[in-house]
Amino acid sequence: MGMGMNNPLQLKSLYHISLVCRSVEKSLDFNQHVLGFFTIRRLGSFDFDDAWLFGYGIRIHLLQSENPESMPKISEINPKDNHISFQCESMTMVEKKLKGGEEGAVDGDSLY
Repeated sequence: MGMGMNNPLQLKSLYHISLVCRSVEKSLDFNQHVLGFFTIRRLGSFDFDDAWLFGYGIRIHLLQSENPESMPKISEINPKDNHISFQCESMTMVEKKLKGGEEGAVDGDSLY
C-alpha cells in the first residue's frame, strides 16, 4: 500500500490483538496446546495479569478480566461479535477435536 490518501497514517501491519479473558491461565493453555501458539516475552511495563503469544504471523495479548464472573457465558459462536478466524485443512477434524470426538479433545466451555 502506498503513502498518501490510501494510507494516511503510513501503517505497515497489524501488531497485535488483545483479548480479555476469564482466565489467562486457561486461555494460554488453549492457545498453546490446541491452536499451536507459543509464548513470547512479556513487556515488563505492565502491572497486571497477562500473557503474550505468537503464531501464524499474529501476536495475541491475553488480558485477565478484572471481574471474570461478570463476563457473559458464551454458548455459541456469534459471527457478529469480536473474533479471530483461522483457515484450516479440515473443518471436520477441528470440530471433532473441539467437540470431544477425537483423542486429545478440549473443553470449549473454558475458552475466553
